[in-house]
Amino acid sequence: MRGAFFRALLDLAERDDQVHLVVGDLGFGVTETFAKRFPDRFLNAGIAEQNMTGIAAGMALCGKTVFTYSIANFPILRCLEQVRNDVCCHRANVKIVAVGGGLAYGSLGSSHHATEDLAILRSLPEMVVVAPGDPVEAEAATHAMAAYQGPCYLRLGRAGERTAHSRKIDFELGKAIQLRDGNDLTIITTGGMLETAVRVSERLSAKGLQARLLSMHTVKPLDVVAVLSAARETSAVFTLEEHSVIGGLGGAVAEVLAESSEKPVTFRRFGLPSAFCRAVGTQEFLRAQHGLSAEALAETIGALFASCRPMSAAARG
Repeated sequence: MRGAFFRALLDLAERDDQVHLVVGDLGFGVTETFAKRFPDRFLNAGIAEQNMTGIAAGMALCGKTVFTYSIANFPILRCLEQVRNDVCCHRANVKIVAVGGGLAYGSLGSSHHATEDLAILRSLPEMVVVAPGDPVEAEAATHAMAAYQGPCYLRLGRAGERTAHSRKIDFELGKAIQLRDGNDLTIITTGGMLETAVRVSERLSAKGLQARLLSMHTVKPLDVVAVLSAARETSAVFTLEEHSVIGGLGGAVAEVLAESSEKPVTFRRFGLPSAFCRAVGTQEFLRAQHGLSAEALAETIGALFASCRPMSAAARG
C-alpha cells in the first residue's frame, strides 16, 4: 500500500503544484523520489510531530494541499491536540497518512501498534477516515482524498500487501465496495484485513455458506446504505478489522444497526481486544494470536452462523 500511495502522490504533485509533503524525519526510502523531484514542496519537520502538523495546517490555510506522513501512531496520537485544534477546527486541507496500521510493526511493541486510531480519528469533527484494503484501493483513496477539501486520515499497511481486486474499482469516499455477493451472511472489513476476508469467504463458500463481502474502506463517513442492505438481505453481519473492537469499524456498524428500524440481525465484531499487545512477533503471528487468521475466522463464523439458526431473508420480511 505504501508504494501505491507514493505513486499516486507523485502523480498528483506532477499535475498540481499546490500538493506538498511534510514528514517526521523518517521514510526516506520512499519519500526520497518526491523530495528530489519537488524539493520546494517537501519538508522534513524532524522528530516533532506537533510541529509537523501545525506547519501543515498553516500551509493548508494558505491554499496548499498538504500530506503529512509518519508511521503507526506518530502522525496522529503524538500530535492529537494539533490534529484536533489546528487541522479539524479550521477544516484545513491536511491529509494525514499513517503507514503500518494495526499490528504491522509487530516486533516493535505496543508503542508502534496502531490499534485505536480509527476510533480516535472517527470521533473528531470534520475528519474523514479512510483505511484502504489493498494497493488498488490505496492509490484510488489518495486521489479521492486530494480532491476532497478538508481533513482526511489515510491508514495504510506497511508493505507487501497483495491485491484483492481483480478488476478496476469504482472508488468513492463513503461508499463500500462489494467484492462478493451472498445471501447467507455478510462480512464487512476495513484496512489490511481485506485479503484475509477474501480467504474467509472462500472457506465459507466451500462449506456451502455464501458470504457477501464488503470492503468498507471509508470508516467515516460510513456507508450506511450498504450496512442496512446487508442487515435486510442477509441473516448475519460480521465485521473484521485489525483494530480494537471498541470504536472502529465494528463500533460504527453496531451504532447503525442499533439505531435502525430494520429487524434484528445476528451481529458480531472481530478485531483486537481493548488491551496492549504484550506478545512480540510478525504481523501474521500476532493476528493468529488474536484469532484473526483466515482459518480461525472461517471456523468461528461458520459455527456462529450455524448456532444462531438465522431466519431466511424472506421470513424476516
